[in-house]
Amino acid sequence: MPVRAYVGLGSNQGNPRLQIRDALSALKQIQQTELVGHSRLYRSKPMGLVDQPDFVNAVAALDTCLDAHAMLLELQAIELVQGRIRGSLRWGPRTLDLDLLLYGDKRIDTEQLTVPHPGLSQRSFVLYPLYEIAPGLRLNNGELLADLIKSHSSTDLELLGSV
Repeated sequence: MPVRAYVGLGSNQGNPRLQIRDALSALKQIQQTELVGHSRLYRSKPMGLVDQPDFVNAVAALDTCLDAHAMLLELQAIELVQGRIRGSLRWGPRTLDLDLLLYGDKRIDTEQLTVPHPGLSQRSFVLYPLYEIAPGLRLNNGELLADLIKSHSSTDLELLGSV
């Protein structure tokens, strides 16, 4: 039985719009997984190290028969193919960042993976694109995404349009 998973996409290096477009194409190729939708593109300011270019962000919805850890490995493989270099610098520039935001209603807390994504409820660059594709979503803590959106401003986002 497929599980609905949501993936956050972000890039601020190497033509970010193209990186996101290529990542969406790669998500379509994951075995036992179907890309069922994605948001438009949004521009956001970087977190942490602010002396870097703005990010382009989106969220994708996937129906998958892979378990969450297998999905994480697939996402990391896509990042690697698109030039992602994992270093010690947190929140630094990157060609591509793919985050498993939600995996059905599961709570996962392992050394490799935390779901829901720990920053989900604080990041407008995740909340607004997620709301765009899943406005009726109820998080596994019972909170409605629509209620969460009400407490977050979108003034730090710029809608860029279609992928």
